[in-house]
Amino acid sequence: MNINLVSVFSRCAVFELQNTNCYYAPQPFEVWLDDVHQGSFATNVFSLYNLKPDQVYQLVVQLGQERHSLTFCTRPERVLLDVRQFGADCSQEDATAYLQAAIEACPKGGTVYLPKGIWRTGPLFLHSDMTLYLEKGAVLLGHTDRKRYPILPGMVNEGEQEYDLGTWEGNPLDCYASLITAIHARNLVICGEGVLDGNAAASDWWEDAKVRRGAWRPRTLFLKRCEQVSVVGVTIQNSPSWTVHPHYCIGLDLLDIRVQNPDDSPNTDGIDPESCRQVRILGAVVSVGDDCISIKSGKYYMGQYHPFTSRDVLVQNCLLERGHGAVVIGSETSAGVSGVQIRQCLMRNTDRGLRVKTRRGRGNRSIVEGVVYDNVEMEHVLAPFVINMFYFCDPDGRTRYVSSKEALPVDAMTPQVKSLTVRNIRCTGAHQVAAFFYGLPEQPIGRIEMERVYIQFAPHPTPGLPAMMEDIEPMAGQGIVAVNVKQLILREVKMEGLHAEPFQLQGVEQLVKE
Repeated sequence: MNINLVSVFSRCAVFELQNTNCYYAPQPFEVWLDDVHQGSFATNVFSLYNLKPDQVYQLVVQLGQERHSLTFCTRPERVLLDVRQFGADCSQEDATAYLQAAIEACPKGGTVYLPKGIWRTGPLFLHSDMTLYLEKGAVLLGHTDRKRYPILPGMVNEGEQEYDLGTWEGNPLDCYASLITAIHARNLVICGEGVLDGNAAASDWWEDAKVRRGAWRPRTLFLKRCEQVSVVGVTIQNSPSWTVHPHYCIGLDLLDIRVQNPDDSPNTDGIDPESCRQVRILGAVVSVGDDCISIKSGKYYMGQYHPFTSRDVLVQNCLLERGHGAVVIGSETSAGVSGVQIRQCLMRNTDRGLRVKTRRGRGNRSIVEGVVYDNVEMEHVLAPFVINMFYFCDPDGRTRYVSSKEALPVDAMTPQVKSLTVRNIRCTGAHQVAAFFYGLPEQPIGRIEMERVYIQFAPHPTPGLPAMMEDIEPMAGQGIVAVNVKQLILREVKMEGLHAEPFQLQGVEQLVKE
């Protein structure tokens, strides 16, 4: 066992045990900091808080008979600004102005400190070179009146220049500012053991969720064209729509955070990096009403006129529970998605484990490639692996153009799924299908490689539809379904407890079974 210092800040630090276990450590372990016991931990990724800035610490970890240590130094801090110094008080019905005053006054390298208490607020706008630190027990609680939420215009045109701000499901559309919003910020840190609470259940955000009222629903944390942002330790919950939404960002760390929404809340994805690069999601626990983590790159307009491929994304040592999909690509993929690695993750009770969803109309820049699943455990996931190129989203989602199983011309609107690798995977308690891969007849899925994959079905599987597409029947205990795939490579793939045929193949150009 080794210990990796993932990242260090002025008042907290994040560590990762180096092993092959998924999310949980091999056994609980004890942690000391400068000979002061910090407690017992059970997960591979763990964090320590309430550190002093610019100070050298020695960390000691005891796991069984193994004892390891490392020395690290926290970052310096310019100043600590307590929001109460600016007039903020938990008794206030709306503390927005006082909290924003502390943020605006924060100098480069400074920290805005939010102590224990419930702070009722509208959207807050963060800026570059600052830290927002939420003490344990501190809750930023979103206001329930949408009139207190500024609107971010979707697209501002000045001659031939376009400036996009607001966004909704991959298009540049007006949306309400989020509880925490940052635009063009650099070197920003949001950390601590506190809570960002969108308070959607107490508002009307989830009512008529697909109806635009004033503007489209806000997220809880929205990062627009930001660089080098770290979000550490906080719990983010009760979001009006997507919970954490980085948009056109570079250099993003989401470390040891909790994202939770009710399982019946509409479109409350957990973490949605859209047109983002150099993203690390480590130690996150996500349990939501839609996809847990969904990697996107916009719909056709943004993909065509403001293309920015999502790439270099690492999801590691995460616990992903409930939700429609654990780690998802799409369906907004018009600028492409590449270089995605999912490692050492534990997935429980989600509808799907891996989920790739796209459709005609996403455009020929919509290329999904280099997606790798390695060392992942799934428990009671209904359909472990799904690629669906007939996803029936959007107002035209059920038209013949999207749903036709006949080969249509390959043109500027045709997407591609090029390559997927899954290896060292263990799935128990599956229900619908081991794997469901359905490519376009005119643009088959390129290469799928499955190696050392074990899938065990529940004794009495519940029938269901593994993909949101037209003209498929419910499945229960089905093996591998592959339609319109150029190359399907199966090495040491074992399926137990099947209740239907192990293979259903159509339009598979090359099949390798070893």
